[in-house]
Amino acid sequence: MKPVKPYSEEGSKKAQVASMFNAIAKRYDLLNRTLSLGIDVIWRNITVKAVRKHQPIDLLDVATGTGDLAIALSHIPNSHIDGIDIAQGMLAVAQVKIEKKHLDDRITLTHGDGESLPYKDASYDAVTVAFGVRNFENLMPGLKEMRRVLRPDGQIAILEFSQPERFPIKQIYHVYFKVILPVIGRLVSKDNAAYTYLPESVDAFPYGQAFLEKLQEAGFRDLHQRPLTFGIATLYTAKK
Repeated sequence: MKPVKPYSEEGSKKAQVASMFNAIAKRYDLLNRTLSLGIDVIWRNITVKAVRKHQPIDLLDVATGTGDLAIALSHIPNSHIDGIDIAQGMLAVAQVKIEKKHLDDRITLTHGDGESLPYKDASYDAVTVAFGVRNFENLMPGLKEMRRVLRPDGQIAILEFSQPERFPIKQIYHVYFKVILPVIGRLVSKDNAAYTYLPESVDAFPYGQAFLEKLQEAGFRDLHQRPLTFGIATLYTAKK
């Protein structure tokens, strides 16, 4: 299956994803809150609670974007968070938010590729990703990289969109996600491709049991999935 790309067939998915997020960075948070009706904040808090149980100190947030999950993770006592993202524009927004909250001594941002992490082996107690893995050009190398930088028994927590399967949520979701959301996204973001790419990338992503199998293939164990809000999103957790 060909990777779903935001723009034309020419050029790598990685380069196109970086370009897309740079283009919408300044409006990204507004769009997220509006299009999700604020539910994405609840999903991130659930993710933090799942990670917090293991009392991690050193955390890595991959595809950190505008830093929402990294900032939420800072509520874990004594934690330090490294955030990495391929889009410099998103990181610029994140840095402003981090400085306003006086968290620049707790959160360090790096411009880099989630599929080739610039960190040493076994550096982190936990690795998180929120709505980022479906944007990877090469999913398996990305998962293996996250496993590499985890310490033994370290935890991975991945929050990602999935697809509801029960009536009538499935039908309502389909209309909203594929018809209404792209129209609103285009009007606000001024990027015609960004919110058409979103439902297409979700359709192409191996959610549920299929993603647990990807995690197992990457070498993770103790695999769990927790569907959120009727299965619109899913939190996946596993250990090294």
